Amino acid sequence: MSKVIPINPTQEFKERTRHVLNDPAQRQNFRGAMDFLQAKRRAQFPDADELQTLRELGSQIRRYSLANLPRLLEQLEASLTANGIQVHWAQNPDEANAIALQIAQRVQAKRIIKGKSMVSEEVGFNHAMQAAGIEAFESDMGEYIVQLAGEAPSHIIMPAIHKTKQDIARLFEQEVPGVSYTEDVDALIQIGRRVLRHKFAEADIGLSGVNVAVAETGTLCLVENEGNGRMCTTVPRVHIAITGIEKVVEKLEHVPPILSLLTRSATGQSVTTYVNMISKPRQPGEKDGPQEVHLILLDNGRTQAYADLELRETLKCIRCGACMNHCPVYARVGGHAYGTTYPGPIGAIISPHLLGLETTYPLAFASTLCGACAEVCPVKIPITDLLVRLRNEAQARPDTEDASLRGSGAARSLAQTTVWSVWSQVYSKSGLYKLASWFMSRGRALSPSDQGAWTRSRTPLVPAPKRLRDLMKDHADKK
Repeated sequence: MSKVIPINPTQEFKERTRHVLNDPAQRQNFRGAMDFLQAKRRAQFPDADELQTLRELGSQIRRYSLANLPRLLEQLEASLTANGIQVHWAQNPDEANAIALQIAQRVQAKRIIKGKSMVSEEVGFNHAMQAAGIEAFESDMGEYIVQLAGEAPSHIIMPAIHKTKQDIARLFEQEVPGVSYTEDVDALIQIGRRVLRHKFAEADIGLSGVNVAVAETGTLCLVENEGNGRMCTTVPRVHIAITGIEKVVEKLEHVPPILSLLTRSATGQSVTTYVNMISKPRQPGEKDGPQEVHLILLDNGRTQAYADLELRETLKCIRCGACMNHCPVYARVGGHAYGTTYPGPIGAIISPHLLGLETTYPLAFASTLCGACAEVCPVKIPITDLLVRLRNEAQARPDTEDASLRGSGAARSLAQTTVWSVWSQVYSKSGLYKLASWFMSRGRALSPSDQGAWTRSRTPLVPAPKRLRDLMKDHADKK
């Protein structure tokens, strides 16, 4: 039913971006969607002072949580265990999928119904389950659409934002039995709901993500708008939640500021339709809820980011997607061009830890460094500073202290190193600089017409016929 969009940005990122840039209709769709989301966010923060105060509070909560992460994770495990929730630790995607598969096989599950979870996308959960003969079915409407189309999400909040209603109408007509073509949005939603309603009743396991995990009370917080998250976590007899280790906070009082920033920044809502607080499996005498609840805590490169005080800021992210909505690059190329689970600015700074810098370093260069992402980040992640850091890491010599990431130095080449070494020598010595500039001005006719990426959309660079020092000398002689 679904396919994997290859994670190979180094070799294919430029090709994918060119493909999108040559599709005016898709560019127009993304531009319109981003403008709409930006307007909704602005409407939710009419008071600039209140916004900055809330951003600072959110940033402090996330920074405090990360500073105490080891202790809070131990406290979270103890609280959840005391509440009857089973906690599992996964170092990488293979371990996370193996844990889920072991649970599924133990309860003889044949079908898993899924709520929205980007971490499950990160580990390739659906494909791992399908390989074991277990159906993993998306219940979020956007996720259901992209799964039906055999695609990956193109946005972390709105997975099918790249699809028009005409695209969805054709997709439903082709893939859903007995459905005729219709562009009526309400009718399309009802079609999806009818399909999903049966899946909830048939599922043996419900899988969800986690927006915030509270260490003190052992509470898993999940926000959503469609009710599918609540159905996934209550109807099936087993509930599996999966999240990154960074999502923990210490106290329940830390949750409201985070959720206020998340919902207002993501979808322009003061609060989502559903706020789920899960602390226990079904208790004696209760009529609904799962008999078992499991939490899988995933590392997958997060401890690498955590070990560096500057890069640790990446882990403050609350997955609102505001940085994507305001990014001029994302607005033009969309999410699939990045080739990673998390696209846009946040993807450019988190993917190197998940996948290695050797396969993701081009994403750090796919930015104008305009700072729009950092300005709207609700928890004040210095995204542009981190992009510059990753660019430097990509060029670092692997045998130096500057190379602290897996894959550091991946963008470094002998030719480029030689060119910059020569440039450094020329510009650091006055005599060499004068001689080089003299040769360039006199030999300007030899300037190549093809100057790589520069001349794809610009005229070739040609040295001036006279250097500035020559012009100043001429001016002085005339006096």
